[in-house]
Amino acid sequence: MASITTNYLRKQLLTAGIDIENDSGVKAMLLSTAYTPNKDHDFVDDINANELSGTGYAGGFAGSGRKALVNRAIVQDDSGDVSYADCDDLTWTAINAGTIGHIAIIKEITNDAASVIIAIIDTADVTTDGGNYTWQVAADGFLKLS
Repeated sequence: MASITTNYLRKQLLTAGIDIENDSGVKAMLLSTAYTPNKDHDFVDDINANELSGTGYAGGFAGSGRKALVNRAIVQDDSGDVSYADCDDLTWTAINAGTIGHIAIIKEITNDAASVIIAIIDTADVTTDGGNYTWQVAADGFLKLS
């Protein structure tokens, strides 16, 4: 017989330690195409050298370019045998700050050395040109355990 984990456990894993649904400071930051995702990166200071910078995006700790995830929810989907973290789409307005290659989901704490990385999301490369950029969160959220 195969071993399994339950959807309930998956939901609990998404809420342990960092409460993605309720903690303050859970944000999205935009990373350039120069960044190479690395599972060993734990803290924001491991990746902040690749954060976008320019018009419409002020990076850095507590910078206005890092956007809070709004209407966060942890969902247990028994019909799909998954649990996932979801939020509303985010829009950066009038941004001209480089080419977006990844979105980092982070929890800002006291500075970038203490702030933790929750997930790195690969996106289609988008060169910012002064227009708006909207990150459309997938129907099954931005972080999924199945």
